[in-house]
Amino acid sequence: MLKDQDIQAVEELHEAYRLITEQLGRVIVGQKQVIEELLIAMFARGHCLLVGVPGLAKTLLIRSLADTLDLAFRRIQFTPDLMPSDITGTEVIQEDRETGIRSLRFIKGPIFGNIILADEINRTPPKTQAALLEAMQEHQITAGGERHRLEEPFFVLATQNPIEQEGTYPLPEAQLDRFMFNTFIDYPDHDEEFEIVRRTTADVEPEVRATLAGPRIVELQRIVRRVPVADHVIHYALELVRRSRPEKPGAPELVRQYVSWGAGPRASQYLVLGAKARAVLHGRFHAETGDVQAVAAPVLRHRIMTNFNAEAEGIKPDGIIRRLIERAADQQEEATAGGRLPKVFRSEGSQPA
Repeated sequence: MLKDQDIQAVEELHEAYRLITEQLGRVIVGQKQVIEELLIAMFARGHCLLVGVPGLAKTLLIRSLADTLDLAFRRIQFTPDLMPSDITGTEVIQEDRETGIRSLRFIKGPIFGNIILADEINRTPPKTQAALLEAMQEHQITAGGERHRLEEPFFVLATQNPIEQEGTYPLPEAQLDRFMFNTFIDYPDHDEEFEIVRRTTADVEPEVRATLAGPRIVELQRIVRRVPVADHVIHYALELVRRSRPEKPGAPELVRQYVSWGAGPRASQYLVLGAKARAVLHGRFHAETGDVQAVAAPVLRHRIMTNFNAEAEGIKPDGIIRRLIERAADQQEEATAGGRLPKVFRSEGSQPA
């Protein structure tokens, strides 16, 4: 149950969402869905993998987001020769001029920031990619046998080019699973592209102002965790995830035919957390099944592994997710009409058949 101060915080976060999108609109044209997914992940304490072809302003979007949130921004350009210590930091020998005693001193790497842009993360070998794992999961790094806590909030945004395969190292499934969202950035439509060209070819440099500071963001992240969610919403999220597993009873024929591996329990957690964060951003005090549906694609698209049959027939994870949502909606309507659902499942005024 939300307390009075929590309700005020929800209203504050809703207003902050409006201000942040307004500020980003000065720099970024369109991409409202992408901006919403980034903010949902951040306030749910998750990380994002942004996938899109070059030239879609992925880096500009992330830098502008850091400016609007008054957070320390660090960019790491991933290359084949990048070493783990180039990310986490390294120990150097330092001599005390007075005593002449030498000791090891840890020099922090670029991972010590609030918003970390891992640019073209698939261009570096797995050994260096893995340097992010501990930071993303534990919000700390270990060097020389000592743990170093990362400053909160901590948010990793990795970019990846989907069409460039030569000289790249695809992320292993275990690391992909650490990303809450896999956000796809598509081409702009005609009007948006016209506005992009008009803005970027003029002598104008739009500025954004900070709307939230780091400590307040951490407090609002805690508020998101306290947002109530009904049991039927959790069951709905579980059903979406469990039906993506082809070897389990109840899996649809589409999943059995085209999926080799389904989503794990972390997907269920992120569906519920994402639903909570989305509800708060939209000014609501509880999460609904519609919120779960809205975050289903970015949560599940990198956790559902399709097989050769799907590749041969051009079936993508997004299509499978869409069919799972449609199937769940149909079954919910059938159960509601038959009176098999409790009252919380039904809209007001609906009666059993």
